[in-house]
Amino acid sequence: MDRHGTGTVKSVRQGGSRLRAGNLVRPLLPRARRVPRVSGAVAGAFAALLATAAGWPGAEQPAGHGTGPAPGVWLIPRLEPQAMPRPSAQPALPTVSPLRHLRPVDLVAVSKDQFTPGVLAAVRHLHGVAAALAVDAARVRVNGKFVAVLGVDPSRFRGYAAKPTARDTGFWRSVAAGDLGLSYTMGTQGKLPPGSRVTVSGRHAETLTVGRLGTVGIGGVDAVVSDTVADSMGFPARNAIVVSADPKANFARLTKQITKIVPHSATVEQMVVQQVSHLGAGGAAGVPAQDWASGLVTRTQTREMLSAAVSRVGMPYVWGAAGPASFDCSGLVQWAFRQAGILMPRVAADQARTGPPVPVRELRPGDLLFYHTDPTAPGYISHVAIYLGHGWMIQAPEPGMDVEIVPVDLGSEFAGAVDVSPRIAAEAAATSV
Repeated sequence: MDRHGTGTVKSVRQGGSRLRAGNLVRPLLPRARRVPRVSGAVAGAFAALLATAAGWPGAEQPAGHGTGPAPGVWLIPRLEPQAMPRPSAQPALPTVSPLRHLRPVDLVAVSKDQFTPGVLAAVRHLHGVAAALAVDAARVRVNGKFVAVLGVDPSRFRGYAAKPTARDTGFWRSVAAGDLGLSYTMGTQGKLPPGSRVTVSGRHAETLTVGRLGTVGIGGVDAVVSDTVADSMGFPARNAIVVSADPKANFARLTKQITKIVPHSATVEQMVVQQVSHLGAGGAAGVPAQDWASGLVTRTQTREMLSAAVSRVGMPYVWGAAGPASFDCSGLVQWAFRQAGILMPRVAADQARTGPPVPVRELRPGDLLFYHTDPTAPGYISHVAIYLGHGWMIQAPEPGMDVEIVPVDLGSEFAGAVDVSPRIAAEAAATSV
């Protein structure tokens, strides 16, 4: 069988669908986090193996969240923050509208400036757009680390979040009351539990209380606040549009149509990549085949990337760290690929869009393995590891642990694997949040 599949249309969704391609095996091993780290001697043997192994595939930036460079459209100018006083008494939690519809976010348009009502109306009227909503977006510091944050109307936006988070009325009432809604990963691995106080610095700084944890399911977005709080911190108003498309729509074509509507300074990011193999030229649903095969990672690049990754064994996991001495999961991936001259996006959900899906039986060293580990967004890609070959992988697992080499985990949380295309990776890095 050809490594990159048959003529079947596949979707790689950051928030909703799995990265399945071909027949994935059933759970075989316990979670990698529960497997003891490989000893130094064995790790050294792997380093030697990687330098000499045959059969590698032929053909930059830091991970986790928030420390690497991001497109300017997501940045609030880095002004010296001035602390703003908080009200002495907090009102009772406000009510929010009940959840009526769940709408996956398929595309996001972001600009430095506000989108006019006419632009939003034009996007909503495009054929294939099921719904669209304007929100505030900025990349700001949360306790000193840059994080992409959305300012939203909780009642209207909740339907665009991952299902468990969308259904959590307490989460949205907390946001409406002025709390910071953090992603599950940032809250747990960044050691910011509900009730803790954090400094959020945009044009102005505020000390906010962390409310309930919940992941919205948009790649790279680790926090939400109410539009009122966003305004008080100087977020651009309504400078982002989240779009839910008809599942039968041609997402690539829709992206081009939206790009023509929004100002030239805006960026339109496709959150779902529709792929059709060469055997299905023209493709199902009119989606043109994507030329994955040209420009996959070379053998030399793979050797350099894997050697770099293995050299980090034993270094600590730190949420938001991207090397060279500490890492989170996607930070390790981004740093290792950068040593081979390959630019990768910052977070695991975006790294899952950097190449074609690979069946387990066709895995090769250098392929990326992805996992669903977030109970607030079960379909969201929240962990990544690098396949080393011979049934082993390297990962930065979780707080309190170090970069380790462990048996490949094909358990219930396994989402699939991809073969990285440097060109697609660079494009994803340029448009990711």
